[in-house]
Amino acid sequence: MIRVLIAEDSVTVRELLVAVLSADPEIEIAGTAKNGREAVEMTKRLRPDVVTMDVNMPELGGFEATKQIMIEAPTPIVIISASVEVRDVTISMNALRLGALALLEKPPGMDSPDFDAAVAHLTSTVKAMAKVKVVRHWPTSAVHTPLRTTNAEPSTQVRIVAIAASTGGPAALARVLSDLPAQFPVPILIVQHIADGFIGGLASWLNAVCSLKVAVAKDGDALSPSTIYLAGDGAHMGVGSNSRIKLDRAGPIDGFRPSATYLFDSVGKLFGASALGVILTGMGQDGIEGLRTIKLAGGRVLAQDESSSIVFGMPGAAITQGLVDSVLPLSSIGPRLSNWAQSK
Repeated sequence: MIRVLIAEDSVTVRELLVAVLSADPEIEIAGTAKNGREAVEMTKRLRPDVVTMDVNMPELGGFEATKQIMIEAPTPIVIISASVEVRDVTISMNALRLGALALLEKPPGMDSPDFDAAVAHLTSTVKAMAKVKVVRHWPTSAVHTPLRTTNAEPSTQVRIVAIAASTGGPAALARVLSDLPAQFPVPILIVQHIADGFIGGLASWLNAVCSLKVAVAKDGDALSPSTIYLAGDGAHMGVGSNSRIKLDRAGPIDGFRPSATYLFDSVGKLFGASALGVILTGMGQDGIEGLRTIKLAGGRVLAQDESSSIVFGMPGAAITQGLVDSVLPLSSIGPRLSNWAQSK
């Protein structure tokens, strides 16, 4: 059984979460907390497998509760927010930076046509996060011997960087992007798996922590250096033959839309050997086939190492498939991107 602690100040929402999660035969409700202070105390006392954490709560909010739990009793935390207003999203992003694993919207009312899908997504996320081994401190200085690396500069100048991330991605992206100079010479395209409605908040948060311009991509956007383009909700992001952003609302690829495979495949086909792909922390194997396109075209691929990944699924799969040139700790990826992008 997966034991879940629910931290939520609204009685109505708390009862809804208890009902939908306990309906799964693999989940047991370990307890409920009506504020962040109770959530911290109950996490230490009950030792649940997962905590679902509201954002705005009395006495101690979800942001501070997450911070304390990750210091005092590291536990997988799923942020569940009813609002997608910028202030709430910014708090949620900070919680992800401090160690929370995923960000979800609260399920709609039972009369909503989206109710069943939202509940299924919530339940599957909680169960998946229970398997994640969390750490008390972010291992930014971990010493790691890569499985296989090629540290030589690319033979062709890098003209574009494509990045994919999932679970643990916001914090990883913040670290990588904050290490890049304001005059980074090429555009960066990013697919980050995140709940619908939160991508704008992620863009605002990343704008605050790095020197480059961060924007949610729009169809037809011209690619500019020193600019980061985030794939938005409900559409794949790639690059058209005119070197402009191309959004595609075709069906999900391997369950994802936006898809990292779509992004990497598009970049590899258009930019060939001048493309640089980066695969960061995340669950599953999204992006693998797209990275294969980049490699076959002569481009380069970097992967985050296991010791600094919250979940090693995506980078681990890319390494296993032999698609990676360098396996690096998170603290080394930004400097390597800068080195390769500025090499002539």
